[in-house]
Order: sequence, then structure tokens, then C-alpha cells
Amino acid sequence: MIEGIAASSGIAIAKAYQLVTPELTYDIKPIDNPDNEINRLDEALEKAKQELEKIKQHTKKEMGDEHAEIFSAHLLVLDDPELVNPIKDKIRNDHTMAEAALKETTDMFIDMFKNMDNAYMRERAADIQDVTKRVMAHLLGVTFPNPALIDEEVIVIARDLTPSDTAQLNRQFVKGFATDVGGRTSHSAIMARSLEIPAVVGTKDVTNEIKQDDTVIIDGLEGKVIINPSEEELTTYKEKQATFERQKEEWAKLKDEPTITADKEQVELVANIGTPEDAASVLDNGGEGVGLYRTEFLYMGKSQLPSEDEQYEAYKSVLEKMEDKPVVVRTLDVGGDKELEYLDLPDELNPFLGFRAIRFCLENEQIFRTQLRALLRASAYGNLKIMFPMIATLEEFRQAKAILLDEKQNLQNEGTSVSDNIEVGIMVEIPSTAVIAKQFAKEVDFFSIGTNDLIQYTMAADRMNEHVSYLYQPYHPAILNLVNNVIEAAHHENKWVGMCGEMAGDSIAIPALLGLGLDEFSMSASSILPARTQLRGLSKEKMTSFKEKLLAMGTSEEVVAFIKEKTEY
Repeated sequence: MIEGIAASSGIAIAKAYQLVTPELTYDIKPIDNPDNEINRLDEALEKAKQELEKIKQHTKKEMGDEHAEIFSAHLLVLDDPELVNPIKDKIRNDHTMAEAALKETTDMFIDMFKNMDNAYMRERAADIQDVTKRVMAHLLGVTFPNPALIDEEVIVIARDLTPSDTAQLNRQFVKGFATDVGGRTSHSAIMARSLEIPAVVGTKDVTNEIKQDDTVIIDGLEGKVIINPSEEELTTYKEKQATFERQKEEWAKLKDEPTITADKEQVELVANIGTPEDAASVLDNGGEGVGLYRTEFLYMGKSQLPSEDEQYEAYKSVLEKMEDKPVVVRTLDVGGDKELEYLDLPDELNPFLGFRAIRFCLENEQIFRTQLRALLRASAYGNLKIMFPMIATLEEFRQAKAILLDEKQNLQNEGTSVSDNIEVGIMVEIPSTAVIAKQFAKEVDFFSIGTNDLIQYTMAADRMNEHVSYLYQPYHPAILNLVNNVIEAAHHENKWVGMCGEMAGDSIAIPALLGLGLDEFSMSASSILPARTQLRGLSKEKMTSFKEKLLAMGTSEEVVAFIKEKTEY
């Protein structure tokens, strides 16, 4: 049994699927028969083509033509005589083994493409790199993971899961996952809650302890991973699984009920989503809207930027599905740990403090304008609200809003219908913004507090670094005081405040946030019904009476103990 962090609730039991890139190392050996090496290369190329064709078809079916295009590009690389023939020439002329000839030749092409001025040609370097790994794996006879091709119930075991990994996962068959690294706010954890599958993260060494096809139990309630369980353990966890399913059925009875506290005060429970397909889960879980649509997933897993029309269709789809329920869309937030291979983002010592989110958009104005035009065109189909991420200064907000209004005027001049009721707000995730919230509140229509980043910036502690993870403290009085400052500033100007960080769905944080006066709680769709159940048992008046005491405390431990005592948590 391995312990980690419970990142997504539930119990899963299935065979392990190791999503770990194998070691692609080899010893150089002399060869006597170049023709044999060329045959080995041809076989590896053919196997790679067959795999990529399957992945392409799966991606096309699940995610559409645009996402499948990246695999078309990979197939073209495998068929390119300008690349394949030099590898064969090297084998034939230098009596080089296939592995070495493949690496030397492709390394040369990758370096050449990376150094070209043309952005399209630089993108080809990434294609060659990906394809080379796949062919090399076949030459070495090792398994190359293909998450898109999973066709049986499995539990994914990985060091970490990137957004592009999770985009390929087949929701029908992936029943849960466990990772070596990460915390409750890592992308893998957030995606697990979005997919509504149990997950345990931050186990440190689950990839070393679990082998392919081992039977695994994921306990996403207590943060445990059980490897090759006994019959007794299987029976116990099947009962626990059934109990949790019954609990979900109880929660589901509140699906169409408003979110009202014990003393009849109403708040809004909405969801965080990453794709248009996630909107169905919001409605299935009784969500009253979308509090955060992470648009960067439209830009990921592709070989080029999404077009204005493609973005328009995605935004329109979400707005139509949600009918008149509010949909808060966050403009493009790349950088930090969210990289796009086709964008030439700089290598930075501190990417989380660097060229990301609104900073990138204001510098790359045409990319920003394309997204804003798509959003404005879609606004006619629902209740759209737009927010800008990573705002540090009033000047940034004013500049971003001016570009938005300029594009609105352009569209109206073209005769395009645009809503006149679009609220424009910002994410509060930088301490400086929270500190001068009073000044921002005079100009924005709303705030949405992004606690995942606000906590790490306030505590100067990288949320992905296990050595300082003890400093990632959502209940720290410094965080509560910043949140309170934002809420008081907004309410003074009759503006509303939401929270779209993971803290909003945290059962210990919810009573405190209710007492501070938070208007909108945005969380993973699967957290909505448990949160609604909890809020129905809380008195807002009582929680508010504890506000000053909570804000005056000195440690997270004091805050947690007090909340548990007062709410009988």
C-alpha cells in the first residue's frame, strides 16, 4: 500500500497501465549486414505508421479533425524520403546500426529546423522529435505508451500527467490514476476531478512500485493505492465503492435545487471546465453556470493556433448548452507549466513569474484579438462574461479592455451581432491585485479569485515542489485576509466576487468563505453536489459572526481546528 494525496474522490479497481516513456538507450555495436538493419528500420517505421494511423482516427472521432491534424503531420514525416533515405544511406555506407543512424540523422534535422526563422519550419522539429521516439521504441522492442488507444478498463500510472496526456485519455476506459508527483491543485488532479475519476497524486514512487497489468485499487477518498490486493481487501473496497456510489445518489437528489444555506441565504455553485464537452457534466451535476472556462485547452495538442471560427464554434457550443446560465470565460492563459510547442516561448528561470497569461496576450496582440473576436461573436448565444488572467496592474486591465472594446466596435461595424451585456472582470491571483482591490473594484465588473496561484505567490512556495508543499496553505490567515479584502472592496462597489481556485470546493474552506461573503463558488463539476449538501447545513449568519476571529488567527492549524469545532465537520 502506497500513500499519497487524495486528489479526486471515489474508488477504482482495475489493471495498471504504465504511462511512462521507456528508456530509449542502446549500446553501439558493429554490424555485418546493413540490409538486416535496413529491414529492422522498415519494420519499425511500419509499426509506427500503423500506431499513428489508429491514434489519428481515434483523435478525429473523439476530438475532431483539427486535433487529428498533428498526427497527420507525424505520418508525413515517416513517409518523407528526405528524412528516411539519409538514415538508410548511413546504415549502408557507414555500417551503422539502425538505432544510431536514426538518432544521428534525426538530431541533425531537428537542430536544423529549430534554428530556422520560419515558425512553421520550427514546428516540424517537434514533429520529428516525437516520431523519432516512437520509431526508436520499436527498434529497441520496448512499449511506447499510447493513451489514446486504451481499449479496456485500466488505472493509469504515471510520473505526472500533462494536459496533452489527459486530452488523449479515453474516458470510457480510464477508471482512475496515480502519479509520483503533484498536489490537489496540479493539472493532473484538476483533470481527474473534471473527468470525475478517482485519483491519488504525490505518491513519490508509484511508477517504480507498480508493474504493467498489476491489479490496483485507487482510494481517492483517503489517498491510498493498494497493489495486487488480497481477496479480503478487494471485498472491503468493493463495499466502500458501493457505499460511495450510494452517497452520490443521495447528493444527486439536490441536482435541481438552488444553493441555499440553513438560514435561507443563497449563493451560486458553478463549475470549472476545460472543453465544450465538459458542459454536459456541469448540468448533470446541478451546476448553476460555468465559473471558469479554461480556453487554453483549445490551443493544446495541436500543430498550430486555433482559427477564429474554430474558437467561435467552441464558445458558442458552451453558451448554447448552458442556455442563460452564466459562463465566465478566461482568456488565453499559457506559460508557466502550460507550453505550446508551436509558440516560441522563451526559456525562463521562473516561468510562473514570467511571460504568461495576459502578459503574453498583450505582447502578441493579434493572437489576443482573434480570441476576443471569437468570444464576442459567440456572445449572442448566451450569458457570456469575460475575465483576464494574471492581472497585476490597472494599466494591464485597461489595455486589455480597450482591445476588447475595439474589437467589439469592429464587429459591429461589420454588421455582426454582439451582446451588450458582457461583464468584464479579472482573476485575482497576484497579491498586489488583492491588496489594491479597492482601486480595481471601481473599474471591473467582477472578481474571480484564483487561489491556486494566489496561495503560491503569497507564500512564495511553488505548489508543484514537494520540498515546500507544507507552505501551500489555503487556510492560512494571510490568504483569508487577502480574500476578505477583495470581497469587501467588491461589495463596496456593488460588484460580485467568485472563486475559481480549488479552495472553492474544499469542505473546510467553504464555511470560512461563506462567512467572508463569497458570492460564487466555482469548482470541479463533481464537487458541486457535495458542496450544496454542506452549504444547506451551514448558517451564513453564524459563519459571518466568526469572521473577525478567523482573520485574527496566526496559523492554518488554528483556522482548521476552529472551523471543525464550529461546524462539527
